[in-house]
Amino acid sequence: MYEPIKFPTKSGAEAQGELVAPEGVERAPAVVLIQEWWGLNGQIRHVAARLAREGFLVAIPDLYHGRWTVDPAEAQKLMEGLEWPRALDEIGSAAAFLKKHPRSNGHVGVVGFCLGGALSFASATLVPEFEAVVPFYGLPPADKFDFSKVKAPVLAHFASQDDWARADNARAVMEQMHSRGQSMELHVYEAGHAFAHESRKDVYVPEAAALAWSRTIAFLHRHLG
Repeated sequence: MYEPIKFPTKSGAEAQGELVAPEGVERAPAVVLIQEWWGLNGQIRHVAARLAREGFLVAIPDLYHGRWTVDPAEAQKLMEGLEWPRALDEIGSAAAFLKKHPRSNGHVGVVGFCLGGALSFASATLVPEFEAVVPFYGLPPADKFDFSKVKAPVLAHFASQDDWARADNARAVMEQMHSRGQSMELHVYEAGHAFAHESRKDVYVPEAAALAWSRTIAFLHRHLG
């Protein structure tokens, strides 16, 4: 089900990742799926498979280039060592790759969790191919990205008990976007950070995760087909 892929970046380098295609669909709406701080691991592959079962063509860019971990301290180092300009270049290039893919209907969105949530929101300011943006508990620094450049509708999922990605900060961004006539929908769940991470029973909140997932699928189909 998981096909290794390589694709050129806009800077002229080569990026890598994995592709998951839906069964029984000739041309599907496409999604760039962005990893958590752990890297391209089993959890994010599981999310990709779920999206494929919902009818989406999914590309996961490997932003750590083959590295991943289960150790929080190592994940912190990997995240801090990530070069955001390069990562955003690879994310945008994954979007361009999907838009032209023969199994794609030409409509591309982005979904990200944790670090990936922040990157998905950041990429919305830079990547014109994205037609739907879904960040889960992640927000990039407001002083480094111009949210006025977001063209696509945003569906954001945040947690009420999250000091890493604060819902108040997301709400402030939403209010600014609404004042400019941009589209952003924010849902705040009674949960903590990473509440949708099924394999982490210490943080997983099934009810919140299920509701966020159903909203995400409906949103993606509404905007991508």
